[in-house]
Amino acid sequence: MIGRRTVFKAALAAGAALAAAACSSTNDGTALPTGAAGADGESAQPVAKITAEPAVNAKDVSVLAPVVIKVAEGKLTECKVTADGGKAVKGDTAPDGLTWTSSEPLGYGKTYTYAAKATGTDGKPAELTGTFTTISPAKQVRATLNPADNQTVGVAMPISVKFASPVKDRKAVEKALSVKTDKDVEGAWGWLSDSQVDYRPKEYWPQNITVSVEAKLYGVELGGGAYGKADVTTKFKIGRNQVVKISTPEHQMHVYRGGSQVKSYPCANGLDAEVDRNTPNGTYMIMSKEPSAIFDNARYGYTNVNKKWACRFSNHGEFIHENQDNAANIGKNNNSHGCVNLLEADAKDYFDSALIGDPVEITGSKLGPPMNSDVKDWNYSWAAWQGLGAK
Repeated sequence: MIGRRTVFKAALAAGAALAAAACSSTNDGTALPTGAAGADGESAQPVAKITAEPAVNAKDVSVLAPVVIKVAEGKLTECKVTADGGKAVKGDTAPDGLTWTSSEPLGYGKTYTYAAKATGTDGKPAELTGTFTTISPAKQVRATLNPADNQTVGVAMPISVKFASPVKDRKAVEKALSVKTDKDVEGAWGWLSDSQVDYRPKEYWPQNITVSVEAKLYGVELGGGAYGKADVTTKFKIGRNQVVKISTPEHQMHVYRGGSQVKSYPCANGLDAEVDRNTPNGTYMIMSKEPSAIFDNARYGYTNVNKKWACRFSNHGEFIHENQDNAANIGKNNNSHGCVNLLEADAKDYFDSALIGDPVEITGSKLGPPMNSDVKDWNYSWAAWQGLGAK
């Protein structure tokens, strides 16, 4: 009798151990089935198996990959993934009940908890529990996009993405960038510095089209432990095709609209005799417009000079602006410090017609285009521009 009681107690202890193991999960994200072996040796475990990606206990998980919970030989009855603090991740269960997929990005440096249940084809329940953690960046880098939403710009306007810190993985960035237009346009991205990448078409943009840009940078590894802080987007319009053409020896500024000349203004350009004062050759664009601007250049002895109707077309310091004080030379001699001088009425007329992004083409000068500006996109040949893309 003593022997039989001892065996009976051992059997009870073994049954308790099996019950304690029920509803736990494995390290690979597979739910262990509930139940225990029956007295006749047949398995009483449910057939349903729940798996998850990322797996339970996964570390440094991408914030972009969707969370996916699947069940085999059963149907999901409950799926919940919660972040630190209890906020649930948005997601949906497929109509067949076999898969749950998240529908929003995860957060950086967070721990997420699984709580999933299913009923097997045998009618028995299965469960998945556990946690995983997402990547925690050494730095989150902010990016900005130009042009801004809803602007109308000229046909030479590049798209510019600027980063708050230098980028090491340029290929990863370019993969995250997309440009869509309502007409086919050949274009390419070019890196002007470690923190600026621009997109320009091979030729000027077609007029009157809409351009949409997405920079899906959140979750993108930029190199050196840095990741994109947020996605940025913009949608803008290209306006009419208006181009300024100036051959400096002619002392005339011609304005073309849709390929036809519509205006011609007498002008005075940079002093011919001093190369450093020439208006430099190259293709530029209108960068800003100021009804009244103050000019200072200590090197040439003038400060606090006020001129009207100023349109900047280079970060080298060149403007198209009114200089009524120089009326005697306008249309006759080049004597400025690099700017294009117009009579006041002409300067106002041109100012009113100009858009940010309008091309300004300068020829006939002895001075080549300055390449130390951050707005030099059109002073590269198309082949050279393509060479500025990520290698």
